[in-house]
Amino acid sequence: MQVPATPIVRDIVLVGGGHSHVVVLRYFAMHPLPGVRITLICTDAHTPYSGMLPGYVAGHYSYDDVHIDLCRLCAATGARFIQAEVIGLDHDNRTVQLRGRPDINYDVVSINTGSTPQMRAQGAAEQAVPVKPITGFNQRWLQLLDKVAQATRPLSIAIVGGGAGGVELCLAMQHRLRVETQAAGRAAIAPQFSLFTSGGLLPTHNPGVQARFTKVLAERGVQVHLQTPVAEVQAGRLCSAQGEWFGADEVLWVTQAGGGAWLQSTGLALTDNRCIRLHDTLQSITDPRVFAAGDVAAMENFSLEKAGVFAVRMGMPLAINLQRAVQGLPLQPYRPQRHWLALISTGDKFAVASRGALGFAGTWVWRWKDWIDRRFMQRFSVQGVDGLAGMTSTATSANTSIQLNPDEAQQAQAAVAMRCGGCGAKVGASVLSRALQNLWVLPNPDVLLGLDSPDDAAVVRVPPGKALVHSVDFFRAFIDDPYVFGRIAANHALGDLFAMGAQPHTATAIATLPPGVDRQVEATLRQMMQGATEVLNAAGCTLIGGHSGEGSELALGFAVNGLVSLDSNGRMTGVLRKGGMQPGDVLVLTKPLGTGALFAAHGRAAARGRWIQAALHSMQHSNQAAAQVLQQFGATACTDLTGFGVIGHTVEMARPSGVQVVLKMDALPLLDGAQACVEQGLLSSLHSANARQQQVVHNAEQAMAHPLWPLLVDPQTAGGLLASVPAPQAHACLAALHAKGYSAACAIGEVRSSPAGAAPVHIQTQ
Repeated sequence: MQVPATPIVRDIVLVGGGHSHVVVLRYFAMHPLPGVRITLICTDAHTPYSGMLPGYVAGHYSYDDVHIDLCRLCAATGARFIQAEVIGLDHDNRTVQLRGRPDINYDVVSINTGSTPQMRAQGAAEQAVPVKPITGFNQRWLQLLDKVAQATRPLSIAIVGGGAGGVELCLAMQHRLRVETQAAGRAAIAPQFSLFTSGGLLPTHNPGVQARFTKVLAERGVQVHLQTPVAEVQAGRLCSAQGEWFGADEVLWVTQAGGGAWLQSTGLALTDNRCIRLHDTLQSITDPRVFAAGDVAAMENFSLEKAGVFAVRMGMPLAINLQRAVQGLPLQPYRPQRHWLALISTGDKFAVASRGALGFAGTWVWRWKDWIDRRFMQRFSVQGVDGLAGMTSTATSANTSIQLNPDEAQQAQAAVAMRCGGCGAKVGASVLSRALQNLWVLPNPDVLLGLDSPDDAAVVRVPPGKALVHSVDFFRAFIDDPYVFGRIAANHALGDLFAMGAQPHTATAIATLPPGVDRQVEATLRQMMQGATEVLNAAGCTLIGGHSGEGSELALGFAVNGLVSLDSNGRMTGVLRKGGMQPGDVLVLTKPLGTGALFAAHGRAAARGRWIQAALHSMQHSNQAAAQVLQQFGATACTDLTGFGVIGHTVEMARPSGVQVVLKMDALPLLDGAQACVEQGLLSSLHSANARQQQVVHNAEQAMAHPLWPLLVDPQTAGGLLASVPAPQAHACLAALHAKGYSAACAIGEVRSSPAGAAPVHIQTQ
């Protein structure tokens, strides 16, 4: 979680993780502007570098070689990363609209989302595979590799688009699939390729380059259909505008691309193919607060080819103008180059260089291209020679470079002044009211006075025949997305109720927010509480009140109440407790381990973005359904796995039960990347305290020598449920958990009678 040294007074939001925006992130890391927060919103945690994509398809690069890790890049550069789908802009309220979650405020917004092929042929949208966005294409490409490996006849693959992108992709795929089939001894079933273009081949390049690729395609056996626009695509075939049908098991679309469909509703001036029309300053001609770059940009005074070189070159002037825009300074025009160097590979580590009337080729050109591409990627690698390690700087002085109105200036001055304690540290009433005014909480007839009442406390009725289960949890933020943090904080707090077999009933919140300008504080609180109330509502838990205050870091917690049933004698029924394990029980864990290590690594920009996103997904997965399954199959004891790790919480269950638990090291379910993090010594700050539990482990010396020992003592946030289940029910219980979506649920140990004086835990290391 990034903690700003100066109050946030302006928000720059970057929509999309394209080439221009990664350059912007690097620029802001090197030239931070105090008081300005950068937020990157993207649907994926990794963004591909287009220059290396054909090499990836051809098999020369790995997935990580050709993708920039946006989550990690943001962690290294001090920007917020929000993984979400953008669906619109609200110009009046200056917000970016997201699917399924609250809007994000901006003062200036930039759009660099890449482009999507315009698939206007009948049936193309349903039957063909667009190369962009790359994420969708990559999934289909991997499926195609499997399909070819299992084919009993040569498949027919059609590429629609005769520009550099289509030709390069065709040759890369042809090379890779030829190599794959030959290596498998099945050269006879190598796919047959066809390339369709509505005009000529490589129309923006010189005749010499066109002739060279015409020859290469012919030598590779690719059937090239010039002046053959595709009019219709059906399953297994396509039809030209001339009415001729061609067989095609797979159709890939690499034609002229345009902006995403969501741009049509933004009110921005667009071209016919949905690109944003821009002034020379890269500002929208419609709204000066909106900037754009890359394939989605259409400059009014320059006609630019959809080429990665322009997206990269736009990055620096875009970054400078974004900074100048929030400073109220005149913007600088961007003048694109008239000629550029294109290095087009042929799939087999051979490349052709094209610049204006010039053209040359060779294996040395591919090596040159490879060197250029790898050097570019190094600039966005945390460990690279030219990378980001140690690049960020922290501004400590009061911000004087941002133009503020009198009210904002007063708020900013107050935010850096000596802050009051006590009730003087509460969040302002107007900020609180605006942040919560549209918050919907679950109605509950037992709430007599709640959030909708101005009274000093809530009044809640306990239904007849019920007892109240009460718990509290609170922690500081470990990610920069307040909405996701709110969801995890609520989920974590509810875990205690689920572990007890209680039905959530009501909750009060306590939130700490860093001081700042009202608009930013309000937006953060709204995002965080929206995420939290969604989780509470889904669990049947009504938010009835809370308290907010100022602090150095964002934090959130809840006091939660649940209900359990009482019998006619006033005794609890259906309650799960930590004590109750029986010899012979199977120990079940419902979620994978590793959040402590992963977020320790994330704080050092050392964890891959896909690891962090997978961990966040797991942490937002409620334990409610898992608790119901465990009860259904007769769980004898249960707890939720949190800060004390597997060892600590197992001991809490074993001791009151008077048993010994055997944990099987090789059965532990792990989050992706967790083992890699602990192997690098990236451990939670609570790890050392948890690790000082050797006395509770029967074979501590042997256990601690195992490489997975750190994950047994790794503190978990919003972890799974740890429960003992009678052995005859264990298999069916796990099957039911899997059916409910807990795919990692597994048996990690067994319960046995405890020898006199024995330690409560034994680790089975083999």
